[in-house]
Amino acid sequence: MSERRVRVRVTGSVQGVFFREATRREAERLGLSGWVRNRFDGRVEAEFQGTSRAVERVIEFCHRGPASANVDDVDVVELDSVPGDEDFTIR
Repeated sequence: MSERRVRVRVTGSVQGVFFREATRREAERLGLSGWVRNRFDGRVEAEFQGTSRAVERVIEFCHRGPASANVDDVDVVELDSVPGDEDFTIR
C-alpha cells in the first residue's frame, strides 16, 4: 500500500476541548504516524502519515472532532512521506 502524508489545520473552537488527545487516539487507532499541536492563532495543526484510507478517515474525524469541539474549517495540504516515521505524538 502506498503511504500518504498530509498537514491539517483545523479552525474553530478546537483548543481546550481535548481535540489533541482525541486526535492522537484516533490516529493511533488507525495506525497513523505523525503529530498534533495547538497553534498560537487558536487552530490545531497536525500531520498524519499512513495508508490513504486511514488518512482519509482521520481527516473526516478532524471535520467533526471530539464532542466538545466546534469545527469551522479544515485545511488539508499534501506532503511528501517521511521514511521511518512510526509514532504519533502530541507536541
